[in-house]
Amino acid sequence: MGLFNRKKKEAKAEKTEVKAEKAEAKTEAPKEGNAPGPAPKEPAEAPAQPYIEAAGFTIVSKSILNGTSKLKWLFRHDNGQGNGWIAFGDSDTQEYVDNPDNMAVVDFNELAKIEPAVVNVYYMPFGADLEFRTDGTGSYFVDNATGQEIREQVLPPLRAIFEKNLKFLNKETYPEEFFRGLFQKGGIQEPYLLGKADFPTGEIVLSDPIVYLGSQYMVTLEQKIPAGSYPVELCICHSEQVGVRIAAARLIVSSQEPVRHEIAMPKGSSKEDLGKPGVWAFFGVDNGLACFTDARVAEKYREFINGWKRDNPGKNEYFEYFAYFFQKSFEQHPTLQRESGDFLLWQMPGTGDRLAMFASGMGDGIYSGYWGIDKDGQVAELVVPFINPEFL
Repeated sequence: MGLFNRKKKEAKAEKTEVKAEKAEAKTEAPKEGNAPGPAPKEPAEAPAQPYIEAAGFTIVSKSILNGTSKLKWLFRHDNGQGNGWIAFGDSDTQEYVDNPDNMAVVDFNELAKIEPAVVNVYYMPFGADLEFRTDGTGSYFVDNATGQEIREQVLPPLRAIFEKNLKFLNKETYPEEFFRGLFQKGGIQEPYLLGKADFPTGEIVLSDPIVYLGSQYMVTLEQKIPAGSYPVELCICHSEQVGVRIAAARLIVSSQEPVRHEIAMPKGSSKEDLGKPGVWAFFGVDNGLACFTDARVAEKYREFINGWKRDNPGKNEYFEYFAYFFQKSFEQHPTLQRESGDFLLWQMPGTGDRLAMFASGMGDGIYSGYWGIDKDGQVAELVVPFINPEFL
């Protein structure tokens, strides 16, 4: 219908600046009486909590604001004005909305106070075209492009990706196409060779390097590799929704091509034990970082950190030590990581052992490693997926 022609509204928005109205200050005349001075003030009400923090400004029909109409149409345009949302009432006419004096710019939360259901659709993308309905089943929006009813809150992009990815992780295995595609350049993906990490015993440890490495909570794998130094490669994704993220990391054990992948079990367990009480095939991350290292290196690492803490009482090993090295890493490779730094090949003082640290995709959680096995049944690689790139 003509009233809500989006192109027309975009053109109107470009030509007209709708300014937010300022409430006029009201003053009371002095009251007569024996006591001079102003009358006692009523206690100020605590400010209402916003429905959404930093929601931005929204263009709203004044008929909605003054109560002469009810919310009916809600559009989101990438027109450079506020958060892009535009709201019209059920009695608004084309002539009414064409007059810029009949539109106001208010904080999105002001609209939410009138109709709280708008909070459910706040995070919908630009181009959203919605109709608000109320019937015997409740109040909800209908997506005019798809006909879908929206009755629950649409999650922010980061949260939606996180929850979808959470269901994807830690399966017993994945299709080989998934593993093969992780470290291929193309689309949003960019493989990056971090360098070689040292494994003097061949016992591999997967761990959060800040919280668990060198403790009883790190995970040492049952499968060993020949002692030596091996390249670590990262799958870096450049996402429009969540920025730069490390989707996966792998330890390259040989030049052979894997033909299958199987979940990496902890020391003392086999694949047949998977699912038994007390047996798990994942490691925990509580500081947003993961690492590949050797069991002996992990012991030396804990000795180093304990010594550093003795020499630096009350200080945090990440913020007062490792943050400097991550920042240097960012300065060397600013297009491949976030500003605080997402990866580091750290060399331990005293021993010279190299340890690979990297951001764990979406952050804290539990993650599993997967052995890549070649056609001869030998280990070719160890892969830890953090994010399915398709979700980004």
